[in-house]
Amino acid sequence: MENYEKLLEEAYGKIKKAEGNGERFEFPKAEGHFEGKKTIITNFCQIVSVFRRNPEHLQKFLLKELAASGQKEGDRLVLNIKVPSSKINQKIEEYAREFVICKECGKPDTELMREDRITFIKCMACGAKHSVRSKI
Repeated sequence: MENYEKLLEEAYGKIKKAEGNGERFEFPKAEGHFEGKKTIITNFCQIVSVFRRNPEHLQKFLLKELAASGQKEGDRLVLNIKVPSSKINQKIEEYAREFVICKECGKPDTELMREDRITFIKCMACGAKHSVRSKI
């Protein structure tokens, strides 16, 4: 028994400690710049790929929440107003909390699905299913 506990302590000593605050999912931060009166989010497609969502869905959400017009150009999103990055990042976090993060287990392993006229978020990790607002 003593040998087992010694081996166990040795094994725990070799395991790498988790870095950060224990959360495996971090909200991506918007990177961009101003061009005249426009705001350009240069890493828009990277944000969408982290969330595993349709780019048009996030684009529509941001444009509505920021009360702006804009369009997707290649890998970037162009907003036709000047918006500080802190406000854009706040809206991206709101989007993630509503349309990406599971309300049961808190994991980002979800997908959006439509049944009839209702949109649901289905968690691939725990199997939970919650309705979300379908009109953005």
